[in-house]
Amino acid sequence: MKKIKLGIVGSTGLVGSVLLEILEKSNFNIGELRLFASEKSKGKFITFKNQKYQIETIDDHSFESLDYVFFCTSASVSKKYVPLALKSKCIVIDNSSFFRMNNDVPLIVPEINLEDIKDSKLISNPNCSTIQSLVALKPIHDLFGINKIIYSTYQAVSGAGVKGIKDYYSSLLNQKNHFFPYLITESLIPEIDNPLDNNFTKEEVKMVEETKKILKDNDIDINATCVRVPLLRTHAVSIYLETSKELDLNLLKSKYLENKSIILLDDLKNHIYPVGEKALNNDLVYIGRIRKSLNNPKGLLLYVVSDNLRKGAASNMVQILEYLVKNNRDII
Repeated sequence: MKKIKLGIVGSTGLVGSVLLEILEKSNFNIGELRLFASEKSKGKFITFKNQKYQIETIDDHSFESLDYVFFCTSASVSKKYVPLALKSKCIVIDNSSFFRMNNDVPLIVPEINLEDIKDSKLISNPNCSTIQSLVALKPIHDLFGINKIIYSTYQAVSGAGVKGIKDYYSSLLNQKNHFFPYLITESLIPEIDNPLDNNFTKEEVKMVEETKKILKDNDIDINATCVRVPLLRTHAVSIYLETSKELDLNLLKSKYLENKSIILLDDLKNHIYPVGEKALNNDLVYIGRIRKSLNNPKGLLLYVVSDNLRKGAASNMVQILEYLVKNNRDII
């Protein structure tokens, strides 16, 4: 594999740290690695493949020598610095929400729509819960057509970043919470991201809009309720959907079994179903509790679990990079 010159913005954060773990075990031939973070981390060192790399802050020339840049940052940081990376003729893979719904920016789940990348220099990574949900939903949409989706998510505190994890440990000691509005170890909190005027949260609207964009179907009736739960890592999503064609569960399960990204765990009597313990620290999407609605022959319920820091973020980004490098997507 040819040498690549790679940058990571947000290299000391949760997603950035997991990204480095994945890259360290990968086959990428990294000829140059630049690690960027905020001022408080400047000058510190990160060891990668037995070599120490000093953390930098971004200046006007930071990206000029690089081919690809990962942004594992907030929307505000991506808004400020992604244009600088693009101006430096880098290809950018951005994990923030800022560019996701831009019509000119592909929103990519590699199992679904890599072809949408085309010649784009900026690629967005979807929301963590959207990624795992759509790995499960795309085969259903292809087979039977989906008319309606209701998402109910159970999202770990790591989805809120370092602040969420700190608040979790503070709550264990019954100390004052500084990030979540209630003690997370004593509560399931039905509020993720900022509230909107329609009484949904930004997280919920992200899932609705991103699902329609990735599936290329604006006619699906989608709603979501996103809940923060007292778990360090892995997200779960309970999904109810309605299809246009008659459901064939055996056909669906056979498609899941053929998919290398999916583990089917669907034997309730023997307590075999997706749980965070199984999904932790890997890149797979676990699907189970598959059953038809009691009242609607075209209604389906399923339960989906995945590691939010891996498949929900870092691993999805690495899969995109693999595609770009394999297809010789160099800078023009």
